[in-house]
Amino acid sequence: MKGFDPAQRLIDLANEVRTAPDASREALAALLARHGESERDLAPEAFSEADAAELRAAARRMGGVLAEPDADRAAEALNALFDACGARPRLTRHDGHAWHLHVDREGAGWGEWFLASGALALAAVLTEYGRVTWGACAAARCGAYFLGTGPGSARRYCSAACASRERVAAHRSRRRAGR
Repeated sequence: MKGFDPAQRLIDLANEVRTAPDASREALAALLARHGESERDLAPEAFSEADAAELRAAARRMGGVLAEPDADRAAEALNALFDACGARPRLTRHDGHAWHLHVDREGAGWGEWFLASGALALAAVLTEYGRVTWGACAAARCGAYFLGTGPGSARRYCSAACASRERVAAHRSRRRAGR
């Protein structure tokens, strides 16, 4: 079975809640299932409407961290999340997944779990690259969160399509201004 990719899960969930602030419990469960969460953990009795509301609130809170371009402020925000979640790392293996870190408290709710695991994922990226490699797309009509861990300079756009649209719009604007 494929391992967890908590950073991509964070991005996907934050984008889902950004574009659909009242995303249904079913939509959130389907997204979590695509990221390896078990059917048992996503059944209505284990992942209720209240749990979905808690998860949506946590995703909005993580959106603030994802939009932070400054590494020092991002680190402070991540440390605040670790403190708020009582983060204490432990290795775990379940549901056919390989050993991985958990930093949420035993019995934590869905929101706390998401905040702690998302903070851990972003902290790992920040320490590996020494800079913020995530962000909110700078395209005028987008704002999607992205995770840019490839080589080169820091990204400003979620995709090549958004970057191209912005370059074309800027070019057309300059041409109009030059007339």
